[in-house]
Amino acid sequence: MRIYRAEDERFLKLERHATDLAIVGGGLAGVCCAITAARQGLGVVLIQDRPVLGGNASSEVRLWVLGATSHMGNNNRWAREGGVIDELLVENMYRNPEGNALIFDSILLEKVAAEENITLLLNTAAFEVDKGEEEAIEAIRAFCSQNSTMYEVRAPYFCDASGDGVLGFLSGAAFRIGAEGRAEFDEGFAPTGSYGELLGHSIYFYTKDVGHPVKYVPPAFALNDIAEIPRYRRFNARDYGCNLWWIEYGGRMDTVHDTEKIKWELWKVVYGVWDHIKNSGEFPEAESLTLEWVGTIPGKRESRRFEGDFMLSQRDVVERRRFDDAVSFGGWAMDLHPADGVYSKEEGCTQWHSKGVYQIPLRTMYSKNVPNLFLAGRIISASHVAFGSTRVMATCAHGAQAVATAAAMCCEREIVPRDLLDRDLMRTLQRRLLRQGQHIPGLSLRDTDDLAESAEVVSSSAYSLDELGDCGETLAMDSSRGLLLPMRAGRVPSVSMWFDGELGTELTLELRGMGCAGNFTPEEILATQTVTLGEGGAVSSEKKVATVGGQTEAATLPASGAYHKVTVDFGVELDRDQYVMIGVKESESVSIVLSDVRLTGVLSLAHKADKKVSKGGAVQDPPEGIGVDRFEFWLPERRPGGKLPAVRFEPPIEVFDAESVLRGPERPVET
Repeated sequence: MRIYRAEDERFLKLERHATDLAIVGGGLAGVCCAITAARQGLGVVLIQDRPVLGGNASSEVRLWVLGATSHMGNNNRWAREGGVIDELLVENMYRNPEGNALIFDSILLEKVAAEENITLLLNTAAFEVDKGEEEAIEAIRAFCSQNSTMYEVRAPYFCDASGDGVLGFLSGAAFRIGAEGRAEFDEGFAPTGSYGELLGHSIYFYTKDVGHPVKYVPPAFALNDIAEIPRYRRFNARDYGCNLWWIEYGGRMDTVHDTEKIKWELWKVVYGVWDHIKNSGEFPEAESLTLEWVGTIPGKRESRRFEGDFMLSQRDVVERRRFDDAVSFGGWAMDLHPADGVYSKEEGCTQWHSKGVYQIPLRTMYSKNVPNLFLAGRIISASHVAFGSTRVMATCAHGAQAVATAAAMCCEREIVPRDLLDRDLMRTLQRRLLRQGQHIPGLSLRDTDDLAESAEVVSSSAYSLDELGDCGETLAMDSSRGLLLPMRAGRVPSVSMWFDGELGTELTLELRGMGCAGNFTPEEILATQTVTLGEGGAVSSEKKVATVGGQTEAATLPASGAYHKVTVDFGVELDRDQYVMIGVKESESVSIVLSDVRLTGVLSLAHKADKKVSKGGAVQDPPEGIGVDRFEFWLPERRPGGKLPAVRFEPPIEVFDAESVLRGPERPVET
């Protein structure tokens, strides 16, 4: 037994750690940064103030992990982030196809625990910083409430991935809160004061059908009058979790220090919404539903943004500007929300997309005035408008992998992050990232240490795209559809497709280009032809015919029976290797014949909109003067849908040569 006297001097238990890289924040950015750094030999201390990892993606908040593919709702094809975040998401899909947030928690914990170089401190909040010469951070102190232990962590390099930027704030790093005026970065989409300067927080809820009637008595603090929410008619008994992302509040408050007040207001709304669904009488289908889970901490969108040597802005996103120090990329829409959130009469968000993915430079990922402080996650150096795109978790995690690799190079050379802007060092950093599977738009791996660079490839054959065979299925042409595929410079082959439709029906076919390399927005119409089904010949039960340019063809595909065959020679010469789209305009009385063949780098698209990310329909049509492009959306369908059309090319398309195995990039962004 131990006896402690009142006059005893008492101190909190203190543990000291010396490491190479100290990371504050265990969201997806901090996790990916820690794993990447540890795998490159760095000692890492990862400090997380919550009991689990994952931040907004954890079971505490349960937000979708989104990135450049934008729910597959924009024109960013093959834009998944890659690297460690892809590794985590693939593992989660394998183990957890139902999307159980608790399982995802366990996967993140397992992945971090598997790295011997990582010391993980959960439930530990950083609160104090020691600084040395030239404003560099020397140590941070943090406290764990669960074991009543103080930690002191010393390192040559630090990374703030905390969301609110607590480490950057304490260290004196320059930061901003709120929206910039339009003039500062020439941003036409910069919001006015009436729309608000900050995005708010959200809390979600989940429901469960228990198979028998469930009574619900709301807490006294629940919202009494659902009509206080202008969009309350959108609530229903089916939506839960992230589908109710627009239960948002706090954009006119201090989103750092007022978080507890914001949380209580969100609880008021959530329990009031559930009271409305259960007790208004408007949702009889909710009789056997119970409230299974409500978030206990809000998911934060925006607070501090820190200043690096460069601030990404709207024009960088929209114009997809290139940077010598590009290390990552984004592709989510510039997505801003009204500051009044759920109480606003405005739409829950305004989203404007760029025509493709954009580069993010290293200069946005370190502090401009604290020399050894890296920035990761939503706090990187970006304007409020650009932040509307860079803030999503897959983009944050992808950038954090670049931060970790940069930190490894700094450790090896005893330099500060800014020194990596040296041309040779930057090329080395980019090469290391590409080796890890980190996609950087516009860059491909040219590695002199790779023996494959000098290898000679010998193959017995190479794939020749001459035909995608018919599978016996058809798809109604209720929207315009397209086939996206790569082609070499030179004359475009003639294209044959098969259709089911009435004689005399006209179809319009287009050949479209992408405008520039790495951009999958089919905005450039290279040629157009209109055909008439059945013109110039009779149709029997065995064969159907179509004419193109006065020539009649008849054909029957083996598996599918009798269909109209349409053959088009667009007569176009391509001046460079590029992606093109063969489009067929909408025709309600016609169906297109499909194929079962799946082919990497070739996609079937439809001219339509995803309401999650496009409120204006299948065409992005922005107001004049906001600096955003007008263009069409052409979207794929999730598998097992999205079958390619049956098609034949003459001569065949020859882009799958054996030498392709030796050169990057490792995704079909260019031919």
